[in-house]
Parts: sequence; structure tokens; C-alpha cells
Amino acid sequence: MATKTQHFGPSSTFITLFLVLLLHIHYAKSDLRLNYYSESCPRAEEIIKEQVNKLYHKHGNTAVSWIRNIFHDCMVKSCDASILLDKTKEQTSEKTSQRNFGMRNFKYIETIKEALENECPNIVSCADIVALTARDGIVMLGGPQIEMKTGRWDSKDSYLAEVESFIPNHNDSMSLVLSRFNFVGVDTQGTVALLGAHTVGRVHCVNIVHRLYPTVDPTLDPDFAKYLKTRCPSAEPDPKAVEYARNDHVNPMVWDNLYYKNIMSNKGLLIVDQQLVSDPTTYPFVEKFAANNSYFNDQFAKSFIILSENNPLSGDQGEIRKVCRHVNK
Repeated sequence: MATKTQHFGPSSTFITLFLVLLLHIHYAKSDLRLNYYSESCPRAEEIIKEQVNKLYHKHGNTAVSWIRNIFHDCMVKSCDASILLDKTKEQTSEKTSQRNFGMRNFKYIETIKEALENECPNIVSCADIVALTARDGIVMLGGPQIEMKTGRWDSKDSYLAEVESFIPNHNDSMSLVLSRFNFVGVDTQGTVALLGAHTVGRVHCVNIVHRLYPTVDPTLDPDFAKYLKTRCPSAEPDPKAVEYARNDHVNPMVWDNLYYKNIMSNKGLLIVDQQLVSDPTTYPFVEKFAANNSYFNDQFAKSFIILSENNPLSGDQGEIRKVCRHVNK
């Protein structure tokens, strides 16, 4: 019986090239792994945890800063510590964006980096410091233990334009917020879980006063609105005065699911908080998380891992910075 000769035309060549590309993408992503520094810097994660603990007991608000860092870093292009870069003659800094207003404690990232450099010079990336400090900060506040892969590389560029156009704002529509998180692989339930990080920390009055003046937003609980006016007494707060209200004025530095209970009682600070309740696609998850703290923590951890592994750079795309606030010379 004659056998057919198999000919590989343009379409099969395309498929072969496509498969090679997929393998390349997979290889780049597989650079992230558990215990990445086990041989090159065995105490890396322990040093970071020690520093996070020390800084937390000296400056408790650092834990919240670490959590905010990872959201604002990983949501842009990659988890690559671009958020840490200072302004230079060659490029602007993401820190200057209004989307990153109020972010602070960057100097303590350098404290952690110095401790790592003393132990293992030029080994641990600033991007991994951003990720691991967030993970350990969550634990310091009473949140879940999260097993996290490492091996991220640091960006050589800042992405101010991308920050301005992509990071969701506090008063964006819920559909836009969901689409942004979905773009990095986080589904609707995961987005609602990640916004649960609002259970800790504070919000500057400049982001709240439009719900208080000249008239109170009708979706705000009246008594809660009165409390907010004591925290934000002017329709035009002075940004330099650092006037703010706590996300949770009962347990502002405790990681729990009280955030969801608060927003179900119309006590959310931001428009995005209120929209979680008013949007029919997100409200069922708000109810679930309000009813079950363990379930909230489980879903937060899963989504946190997805966010923290967004588009990691491979070695030829980035570097290991010696100082986190600027690229290597």
C-alpha cells in the first residue's frame, strides 16, 4: 500500500513558529519559582521578613505601604519595581502621577535593599522586595500566609504614561475597574477580594470631599458622613496638611473582612467601594466575603498571587538594581 508523502506548507511552518513562541513565553514565565534564592542568597526571604517586622514595629504604616506598592507596580506593565524609580533627566517617575498620590515609605525599601546587599550583593531584585514586603506586610496586619514565587527582574524604565492610562482611579466605573484587573488575569471575584485590602490604611480627604460637599452623597450613611466631615472639614483640603480618614475607623490596622460589612452598610470611603455594593456583578461576592472571613482570605491569596506574577521580566529584559530608586549606571 502506497504511503502519502507529508508536505509541510506555509501553514505548518506558522504553527511550528507559534509553538516555539509559546515555549519561549512559557520559559520566560518559568523564571519565577519558589525558593528562587535558595542557593544564591539562602537568607533573602528571612532578611526581608526581619526588616518588615522591624519597620512595622517602628513605623506601623509601612505594612500598608508595602501592600499599595505591589498593586501600583504590578498593574502597569509588569511586577518590575518601576514604581520605585526616581525622576531623572532621561525619564519621569511614576511617583509623580496623581494615580499614585499619597504613596510613601519608599526610603524604607532602600533600608531593606541595603540589608540584602550586605548579605548578597547584586542578587536580590527590587521587584522581589516589592512582592515579598507586601506578602509579609499582610501577615503583620493579621492577614493570610501566602506562598510566593520569586525571581523577578527590575525594569530599566519608568512607565508614567501607562500609569496614567491604565491604573484604575477611585471614581472610575466598576466595569472599567473589572476590565483592568481582568487584563492581568484577575476575574470578578478576585477583583472584589483584592479591593478588600481597603480594610487597612487610610484615604486622603482630597479623594473623599466630593462625596461630602456641597451636598452629601445619598449613598453614604448619614452618621458616617458626619464622621467623615470631622476628618475632612473643608471642600478644598490642603494636600500638604495630610488630612485623611481611615478605611475602617474601628479596626484601621487589622486585616479582616469588616470592609465588606462596612460597605454593605453604606460606609465605604470611595466611589469604587460603594460600587462594589451597587453593581449586581460584584455584590454577591461582597456578601460572601462579609459572611466568611476565611473565604475572603483564601480568595484574596489566590488573586494576590496572580497579580504578583503579572508579566515578569526575563533576565535579558531587566536588571538587578543595586539601589532601588535608580537604574544601574
